[in-house]
Amino acid sequence: MNVELLKQNLRAVPDFPIKGIQFWDITTLMKNPACMKEMADSMYELYKDKGITKVVGIESRGFFLAPALALRLGVGFVPIRKPGKLPAETISYSYTKEYGVDTLEIHKDALTPDDVVLVHDDVLATGGSSLAAIELVKKSGAKKVYANFLIELDSLHGKDKLPADVQVDTFLHL
Repeated sequence: MNVELLKQNLRAVPDFPIKGIQFWDITTLMKNPACMKEMADSMYELYKDKGITKVVGIESRGFFLAPALALRLGVGFVPIRKPGKLPAETISYSYTKEYGVDTLEIHKDALTPDDVVLVHDDVLATGGSSLAAIELVKKSGAKKVYANFLIELDSLHGKDKLPADVQVDTFLHL
């Protein structure tokens, strides 16, 4: 992983979405083909031999790379979305994030007990949405869960909130 390439192309946006929050904008990574290749290649190499059967992306920035990784791994993609966005029966999980309370949902029939799932999102901050996604995957009956993030904000200790039985991998520590 060429961490320096990614760091050089990552944009920090102060006071977004509210004052006091430092937002790490990955769109600057996405528009750079060298960064995209670096991220896609690194994720593929890390998970190609783990038996992954589904890649789950967390709305919305988890949708950028999760489908591409699923395609590359030859497996399905499953979205985890905000309430009211999925058309069939769902299960939900509410959590507290750094600036409020939110809920995530997954289709009730999206995963099976035979699935080995990789949950992907762009940033691991306080861990709320990541924990919600992992809990939804576990409620869905998946037999094994991995979690991957492009960025981890180490000072917020979000990784500490995630279950010990989930392997968590992050490419950039900020």
